[in-house]
Amino acid sequence: MNILILVIAITAIISFVAPNGSSNFEKYKFNVGAIRNRKEYIRLLSSGFLHADIFHLLFNMMTLYFFGPVVMQAFGNFGFLLIYLGSILLGNIFSLFVYQRQPWYSAIGASGGVSGILFASIAMIPHLEIYMFFIPIGIPGFIFGLVYFSYSVYMMLNPNQHDNIGHAAHLGGAFFGLVYAVAVQPQAAIANSLFLGIMSLPLIYLAYEIFVRKRIG
Repeated sequence: MNILILVIAITAIISFVAPNGSSNFEKYKFNVGAIRNRKEYIRLLSSGFLHADIFHLLFNMMTLYFFGPVVMQAFGNFGFLLIYLGSILLGNIFSLFVYQRQPWYSAIGASGGVSGILFASIAMIPHLEIYMFFIPIGIPGFIFGLVYFSYSVYMMLNPNQHDNIGHAAHLGGAFFGLVYAVAVQPQAAIANSLFLGIMSLPLIYLAYEIFVRKRIG
């Protein structure tokens, strides 16, 4: 079986076996207090296989289905799996860092892993056309990335605004996908450096806010 279809199938099965509100859902979702205080590190990975509802699951798996083949062609089955799982882990580790003083903070979903796959694809093909709901024309990948990162960074730096999206997990996952792509395919990264540089400007600003101004963490 194709590794992409296998990942989608496993995620769908687990999401249905452990639906929102069930005991297993609560046991394996990402939760800062459970991870930091009770050392339940399995949640850093298991939460990526849980979803709030069918629409959450469908959106993530459809995105993975469309962009997964680009990553598989560039990096093979092992590379695809490494990016996907690594992005889930790094996304949740970054969330743990950002929300370390909020033990009640919880999150679920494969969005971190999907973000890693999406941005590894964009790293390889910056002009990859991305279609959004209700927008009839394709958006170049690096433009989408710039807008995506800008919005995510803005929301992270303005915690009083809520949209029920785990932006830290998205950014951590996207970062892993980008770094993996650049490290494994440096020639392609050099050729696309201008587009990757433009797209990464919000990430540079976020790093400044976190590590210089200490606004998060």
